[in-house]
Amino acid sequence: MKPAKELLFLALGGSGEIGMNVNLYCCDGKWLMVDLGMTFADPYYPGIDLVFADLDFIEQRLDDLVGIVLTHAHEDHIGAVPYFAQDLGVPLYATPFTAKLVHEKLVEAGIEDEVELNVIDHLDRFELGPFGVRYVPLAHSIAEGNALLIDTPHGRIFHTGDWKLDDEPRIGTPATEEELTAIGDEGVLALVCDSTNVFNPKPSGSEGEVRAGLLEAVGAQKGRRVIVTTFASNVARLQTLGEVAEATNRKLCVAGRSLDRIIRVAQSCGYLKNFPDLVHMDDAMDVPRGELLVLATGGQGEPRAALARIAGDQHPVRLEKGDVVLFSSRQIPGNELAIGRIQNALVEKGVRIVTDRQSMIHVSGHPGRPELVALYDWIRPEILVPVHGEIRHMAEQAQLGLDEGIPKTILQKNGDLIRLAPDGPKKLSEERSGRLVLDGDIIAPADGEGVVARRKLSQNGLITAALAVRHDGQLVSDVEIASIGIPLDEDMEAFVAEAKVEAAQAVRNLKGDRKRDRVAVAETVRLAVRRTGQRWSGKKPVVQVLLRES
Repeated sequence: MKPAKELLFLALGGSGEIGMNVNLYCCDGKWLMVDLGMTFADPYYPGIDLVFADLDFIEQRLDDLVGIVLTHAHEDHIGAVPYFAQDLGVPLYATPFTAKLVHEKLVEAGIEDEVELNVIDHLDRFELGPFGVRYVPLAHSIAEGNALLIDTPHGRIFHTGDWKLDDEPRIGTPATEEELTAIGDEGVLALVCDSTNVFNPKPSGSEGEVRAGLLEAVGAQKGRRVIVTTFASNVARLQTLGEVAEATNRKLCVAGRSLDRIIRVAQSCGYLKNFPDLVHMDDAMDVPRGELLVLATGGQGEPRAALARIAGDQHPVRLEKGDVVLFSSRQIPGNELAIGRIQNALVEKGVRIVTDRQSMIHVSGHPGRPELVALYDWIRPEILVPVHGEIRHMAEQAQLGLDEGIPKTILQKNGDLIRLAPDGPKKLSEERSGRLVLDGDIIAPADGEGVVARRKLSQNGLITAALAVRHDGQLVSDVEIASIGIPLDEDMEAFVAEAKVEAAQAVRNLKGDRKRDRVAVAETVRLAVRRTGQRWSGKKPVVQVLLRES
């Protein structure tokens, strides 16, 4: 595909899913990447750490890639940078807070001198090939959330990134209704918009409301130790908790390395200026119970985070019966079981759990329907392109946009190449848009042999059959059988005995050339052992055959 004089859009990640955002715009043959994120693995990828978008499409067009612009510093928007930025070989652009977090990632990867990172500390337009780009600050659950206003010869794009409306954001100054209306007055071809909370009939709520709710919730816990867990990146929430600690006469303790890093970076960027002095976690238990507020990582059930270790009595901070844990964070879909395990462990200790369902201690960073409608009214685009959501979210937003008077919309997913202008929107083709996984230190295809085999092993277990044959196919040893993950317990000995007999008999039954074909011998043994395993376990175990010729 060779682009002509046209404006194209292609999502490689983040459309059809929440996370792993990678968006591409093409203008007259030149490409611009917006965000380079990742997502965390789910049980479908056993043993896998991170999941990335497959960048093969743009890797084949690197000579035409002019840069990567990052909207904000959440992992689903910047998490893949240290793994791919060096190979992509183009400049990165980010506002100061995002840039500092990205720089730390590059330092950890040892490539800070190999990647050009440009800090955009103003709201002026900057040029990248045929694209004119300007940051437009919007409220979100992190410092320096931004939309992008992208000028092209074919029309303007308003790419929202992650956003919400908030009259009391606590950190930063989002664009006003008047400023957004002025952008709409100048004309917008396409609104590329966050779909996460489209099913929420109410506005997301304000960080100012959360401040009042947390102040009330913490203030009510007289004589009790209180832990608050929230997303480390939510600098506004950290600012609030520092103020709550002071207002309730509590010492503040921070438990979690990601919190330490965010606080340090935020302060270096001019945020958290009056954050209270912290009590070290090793000294926290010396503070009277009713005078301590602990800010901890791990609200999503992460097994190695501070809250999990506190729940398991494996942390310097300890909880007693009657103490309270406030979950000042949204439960990310897929984390329910992990969060439930930690909450159950805490309750078993006599600790009281408070979530956002019981108290106003959290608001989302994504727009509900009223906020979406307001933005439509201000921006007034010709085309709506929903992104950042599962298919059901994006389809719902597409319909909402049409109902609210947007002339055109298009439902796309990862890999759909869309022409925005001229004569758009129109789907042109389906391009490669797979997934890659980080498995230890190896980046591999998500549908590769290794990952698929591991999934089968996790579901069905493994049986190994070892034997030796002569060049003419005659057995010269017993068949040895071993298994992993086959829960036969007291029946194991009988199963092994039968599997040995079946495997040996299968070899003896081979005739002619197949008897001398090592591949045929191994496959015959594999099938015989698998049939036996299925009879005994009801599963189809993976069978590995070790064949030696003597």
